[in-house]
Amino acid sequence: MTFTEALFALMPMQALAAALVLMILIGWHGGNAGGRWAQVGMVAVALGLALASPALSGLPMAPHGLHSAGVAALSLGLSALWWALGLWLTPRPGRWAMTAAPLLLGVGHALLSGDRDGAQTLIDIILGAQLAWLGVALTLPGRHTLLQGLNSRRWRLLGLAAVLPLLTAMLCRAVSTQLGDTATWPQLLLGLTGQLALLLALPMLLLAWRGQIEAELASLTHTDGLTGLTDGAAFARRSVELISMARRYDEPLALVVLDLDDFETLQAEREMDFASHALALFASCVQAQMRLGDLAGRLDGDRFGVLMARCLPEGPQALDQRLRDALTERAPAELGVKLSFSAGWARLRPGDRGLADLQRRAETALYEAQRAGHGQLMAEPGVAD
Repeated sequence: MTFTEALFALMPMQALAAALVLMILIGWHGGNAGGRWAQVGMVAVALGLALASPALSGLPMAPHGLHSAGVAALSLGLSALWWALGLWLTPRPGRWAMTAAPLLLGVGHALLSGDRDGAQTLIDIILGAQLAWLGVALTLPGRHTLLQGLNSRRWRLLGLAAVLPLLTAMLCRAVSTQLGDTATWPQLLLGLTGQLALLLALPMLLLAWRGQIEAELASLTHTDGLTGLTDGAAFARRSVELISMARRYDEPLALVVLDLDDFETLQAEREMDFASHALALFASCVQAQMRLGDLAGRLDGDRFGVLMARCLPEGPQALDQRLRDALTERAPAELGVKLSFSAGWARLRPGDRGLADLQRRAETALYEAQRAGHGQLMAEPGVAD
């Protein structure tokens, strides 16, 4: 066995070992969707390398089409890894192409079984295109840095270090095949870069999975568990940025404070689960009706707040009406009872020291709405309704 043959013979075992490590460390049920796609990808790569190995497909008793099935599995593995990247970063264009590539490669390779050079060129072109698109996915901007996790740059660089040399070697082999060159160096180069890619793939995938888990845990620390909205402490922290932006660019900003009417009575007359469902429904309506760029949070108990950036004078009234319409439609259907709320709002003033001053005036307006008979929106003193 030559050195090049030994390199290719080791690849299936190396890929399988990486897949087993991913399964053990990530798990299937507890891992996020990206981690599961990564496991599927590495298993498919290991299977493809084994089926396409000359040591197996070249056996006299090897079934016809074994090599075609192997290259199709390789392509499927690259597609699965691409899907994992889309879940860890953000969805990328090219879903249909990545989905169709394994089928096209498997069928095309089987049809070209009598033309060795043509079949080899087809493998290099399709797998090379998939590798190139993996590289593009690693370089395109992703979601907010919090959602990308703490190690985004590290695992992206590892991914590029795995993909780019392998892509270069595959292109060199395709060109060499087309020129009719019988030199063995392209195959040796492909074997070496393939080993490098498999060596770097495992830490890259583990770092990506860990970064996503860290991001999800960080998000949970800022989220109210019952409603899914920002909790009170995180609401106060994030309000600093919105207030600073409003002052810097001299833009209007308003805070709307919302409180479910007779919530204590609802808790006393019904089970706690029902009250929790009512809060979750109300929070869902708030989240659905708020504008993009606004900040919504659960301030305390049954009290919620919406910080409205670039808020026109009619903004709080428009939000209030949309929210009442949504609650009127959803509460009887989902809870079997009607729900109402009172609301008060205040506008950011030059003398406000922060959220506390703004919230104090908005809550004063809320108390006025509750004293006036519930189910109303009131503005702070000095602001026209």
